[in-house]
Amino acid sequence: MNREIMLEAENLSAWYGAARILYDLAFEVKRGEVVALMGRNGAGKSTTMKAVMGLMARREGSVRFNGRDISRLEAYRIARLGLGFTPEDRRIFSDLTVVENLDVGCQNPRKFADGTPAPAWTPEKLFALFPNLAERRHHLGSQLSGGEQQMLTVARTLMGNPLLVLLDEPSEGVAPVIVEQMA
Repeated sequence: MNREIMLEAENLSAWYGAARILYDLAFEVKRGEVVALMGRNGAGKSTTMKAVMGLMARREGSVRFNGRDISRLEAYRIARLGLGFTPEDRRIFSDLTVVENLDVGCQNPRKFADGTPAPAWTPEKLFALFPNLAERRHHLGSQLSGGEQQMLTVARTLMGNPLLVLLDEPSEGVAPVIVEQMA
């Protein structure tokens, strides 16, 4: 497997108003790696992901994704390049069914910088991964349990066929049995 750098940050800083939360962070994530950002509550884990995704009103430093500078791009443009993000709060469309929620996230399959095709996600593959969602595919998002809503959030992100996914607290508030199913 090619180990090219997929995501790289240098001197990344971010603010909420006048409060500086991130101080000159530097990190890289290579293709095929699983990286965990760990720390106590309030340490800046979520802020780091939001800064990478272009969701902070004020940020400085550089962020590169798949060989491209994304430091000044808006969040939707970053997502279109193939960087997926699942925020810590369950952001589903509660008045849409599971299938409709997945359709909203659908994007064309992508290729890595070296031209290798990235895995392509389909509803069928996601239903195999998350059997609870398969059983409830025609239910509204509001009718799902908290754990099922979290599964749906992750599944919808995967439907975007991202090259890399940032998961922010994917098991927060989810029953241990559901966490096992998600793993």
